[in-house]
Amino acid sequence: MSGFVFSEKPIEIASGDGVHLTDTNGNDYLDFGASYACTPVGHCHPEVVDAATSQLEELMYVQASYPHATRTALYERLAEVAPGDVGNVWLCNSGTEANEAALKFARHATGREKIVATTQGFHGRTMGALATTWKAKYKQGFEPLAGGVEFVEYGDEAAMREAVDEKTAAVILEPLQGEGGINPASTAYLEAVREATAEAGAAMVLDEIQTGLGRTGSMWAAERHGVVPDVLTTAKGLASGLPIGATLCRDWIAAESGDHGSTFSGGPVVSAAAGATLDVIEREGLADHAADVGSYLREEIETRLGDDVREVRGEGLMVGIEVKRGSNRLLRDLAIDHGILALPAGRTVLRLLPPLTVERDHVDSVVDALEEVIA
Repeated sequence: MSGFVFSEKPIEIASGDGVHLTDTNGNDYLDFGASYACTPVGHCHPEVVDAATSQLEELMYVQASYPHATRTALYERLAEVAPGDVGNVWLCNSGTEANEAALKFARHATGREKIVATTQGFHGRTMGALATTWKAKYKQGFEPLAGGVEFVEYGDEAAMREAVDEKTAAVILEPLQGEGGINPASTAYLEAVREATAEAGAAMVLDEIQTGLGRTGSMWAAERHGVVPDVLTTAKGLASGLPIGATLCRDWIAAESGDHGSTFSGGPVVSAAAGATLDVIEREGLADHAADVGSYLREEIETRLGDDVREVRGEGLMVGIEVKRGSNRLLRDLAIDHGILALPAGRTVLRLLPPLTVERDHVDSVVDALEEVIA
């Protein structure tokens, strides 16, 4: 039996270009899911394709214990774009691995065990990251998981301050929850987490795997709140869909991070794709573009759908629409009847995570379709 992990949709994708995908029957789709934010500069951006292809022809792979110019350049680029002084870089293959590394580093650097996580949070599916993921369905059949994890209500400053103590190694949370339903955190809340962890000598770990790389209107969501964490994790769109993750750390974490490794850490091809992706995001001003088009998207949904939806949430081009009935039927209708691909974020939330290159006319098409399938 093959392909048993994922339940497959009845659409077989053959190619992609910019904000569009084409299936094997020649049908075109406007991609407002970007495979969970994995294509921030659009599908098959020529600069990213050229960078990866050129590197592939020169050297496909060498392990990270051997220095390589493309990997070293990526280290430097990530340090340059990192918020504040979070400039030490560990490369891996995915978001969940980036979070695993963050939790390990924090425990080793502090000599403590306790991890504080939040309700509705999602940090991955490997055994350590899964222990900090809230929803029970992801954990069924895999327990016991890593111990020492305490959950507190997302957004509750008092609960966070009470939970973080001298036994705490780290607090891990998303500045804007994705899988949990597109739930934004306030600046005051994130500042409270920063203060509580600093006072306790614990690490503040911001999971920016979905929110980073311009998605919310700045390179990192942390920047929009003026908060600098001790550890920041990123993945998904970092190499435009090729498998990569990164854990960015302050000096005090990096200096005592312990023994950690990964065979495929920063392979030359994915490093080339990641470097090119960062170049495009910065040169084309895609974070600012996401802020502008995302604001237009939310305003159009609120204006035209009004009372037909419960709430519109999000920042930049990370938007959640709380609907009054199940989201799966609406997602099917959008795809089959209107050629628009979107995502769920729970049973009643439609999630929109398009490439950051979408324009207002794409938004108009999506809102037209939403108006028809929802209203």
